[in-house]
Amino acid sequence: MIIGSRILQHEKVSSTNTLAAALLRDSDPPEGTVITASYQETGRGQPGNSWESEPGKNLLMSVILYPVMVRPADQFIISRMVSLAVYDLISARTRAARIKWPNDIYVGNDKIAGILIENSIMGQTLGSSIAGIGLNVNQTEFKSGAPNPVSLKQVTGTTHYLRAITEELISLLDQRYGMVVRGDGVLLEREYHEALYRAGEWHHYSDSNGEFEGMIERVMPDGMLLVRRRDGRSREYAFREIDYIL
Repeated sequence: MIIGSRILQHEKVSSTNTLAAALLRDSDPPEGTVITASYQETGRGQPGNSWESEPGKNLLMSVILYPVMVRPADQFIISRMVSLAVYDLISARTRAARIKWPNDIYVGNDKIAGILIENSIMGQTLGSSIAGIGLNVNQTEFKSGAPNPVSLKQVTGTTHYLRAITEELISLLDQRYGMVVRGDGVLLEREYHEALYRAGEWHHYSDSNGEFEGMIERVMPDGMLLVRRRDGRSREYAFREIDYIL
């Protein structure tokens, strides 16, 4: 077991990713170190976003990895494997779970989990990765103004034991990271695409040129999103270059 070899539990932190970054800067934490918190004062999402979480109701976690077998050009594999681990947990409880590119987890058209990956490059490999995960578990009221949050409790009608959910996710993350270590990138890419929200379907999107109808064809190895328009033209998008119209 790599992930979960060391677990640091906290009641309150600024954010688990910030604490993980400080550990990497000031010490030499073992690979697979997991940091959990009951509450984050300044929970971080993707750049410019925050993560709302009611104290004691949700899963807040960061994992420290040293994926030196991964080239910088292939670093999106870390996002794939973490997304798939969270998807594995959610899809065991509802058939409506999907991965929304690049690494949100949706149930139907609602967001149940967000992931923030922060990689550092060391020469020709990744030196370290911090994988931050926020999963809505038992929260039923959301006040931040986020457009479409949902929780496991709302989806299943059941209150979940946070410790059991955390232990299950750590095990799933360890299994998925094992695939990275073994070089099973092709399988991770295929499973990620099979779980991809809106893949192979026509939907409305918008970019710098306005609204259009498009179909997600695939996510490229470098993490770019390939979308085909009705007129047959295809374009690759980086994060924040395209908006989903829900």
